[in-house]
Amino acid sequence: MSKPLDGITVVSLEQAISAPLATRHLADLGARVIKVEQPGSGDSTRHYDTTVRGMAAHFVWLNYGKESAALDLKSDADLGVLRAILDEADVFVSNLAPGAIDRLGLGIDELARAHPRLIVVDISGYGKGGPFDHKRAYDLLIQSEGGSCAITGTPGHPAKPGIPVADIGTAMYVYSTVLAALYDREKTGRGAVIEISMLDVVAEFQGPVLNQVIHSGVEPEPVGLGSPMVAPYAGYPTADGQTAVLGTTSDREWQRLCELIERPDLAADERYARNGDRTGARDVLDQAVGQWCATRTLAQIQDAADAAGIGNARLNTVHDLAEHPQLKDRGRWRDVDSPVGPVPALRPPGLARHWTPGDGPVPDLGADTDKIRAEFGTGVVSPS
Repeated sequence: MSKPLDGITVVSLEQAISAPLATRHLADLGARVIKVEQPGSGDSTRHYDTTVRGMAAHFVWLNYGKESAALDLKSDADLGVLRAILDEADVFVSNLAPGAIDRLGLGIDELARAHPRLIVVDISGYGKGGPFDHKRAYDLLIQSEGGSCAITGTPGHPAKPGIPVADIGTAMYVYSTVLAALYDREKTGRGAVIEISMLDVVAEFQGPVLNQVIHSGVEPEPVGLGSPMVAPYAGYPTADGQTAVLGTTSDREWQRLCELIERPDLAADERYARNGDRTGARDVLDQAVGQWCATRTLAQIQDAADAAGIGNARLNTVHDLAEHPQLKDRGRWRDVDSPVGPVPALRPPGLARHWTPGDGPVPDLGADTDKIRAEFGTGVVSPS
């Protein structure tokens, strides 16, 4: 079956997570993704670990469905190969260190002038201009600068969220904006220059917290397994040694929760009628919910919460997620090929019913170099 991005060619100078995840999703939709890597070393995530039968967990996650061309861009010949690819490419993505693509003569303005139909994406930590534009940026650094770590953890003990939200959020903005630019090009014939800053992404994600600080002057305190913006909303130990996660996201749910935990007195107390009031009484309300949960098993709590229309979950480990029946029963797992044989991978979250995801392999470093050199007309074949 045809895929929505069949015929689209993406070339990427990418490292780590933000650009590779965006381009992998483009490959999932059928785009041809040519990943240009440094000979001998390649993408840094290739070397994080050897968890997946000798391959790195990050690299396997981020790079199946792509072609790997090991090109030394400091050599005129290999830079010429890249320029030949760009002559036929639809999208160019880079998240190299500040100034790296400019030193190669591939600055975004130069590329836009030379290739008017090309969609040029430049991912940076802090954006162009300003006192931070020269700085390297990794997920922890951006989450720290962006205040994300300050609202995670517990008071006095900030923490980085376990999921790299700055990297992944940036990837999702790249992915969605590239799709919009391709659609716009169909109407106008013009490419686009897209500059996405990781700090801008985290700042956007901080929207409600920023509003709270700007308009009230109150800095939110992290609350561990919960939200500083909503209460009660947390994890509570159960009688069978597990942790039930439940709570409220509206005043109406609060009333239902009080009925669930058999505390009509709390429901009738005007001190707790509004979410803003309840966040100030978090300890009292968490104690009430916790006492109810402590005398019941997880199954009893979840059955009762489902019947009452209260959202709930079990606090799972990553191992639990790997074996989650909801993923298994819905066919969310598949195998992709790799240099060491088939490995499991999740189907991409965003697919129309009649689309089939790309199924290309995890590439060895430089696996496609000779083919790409031959295709793009340099006549140079790497030594065997």
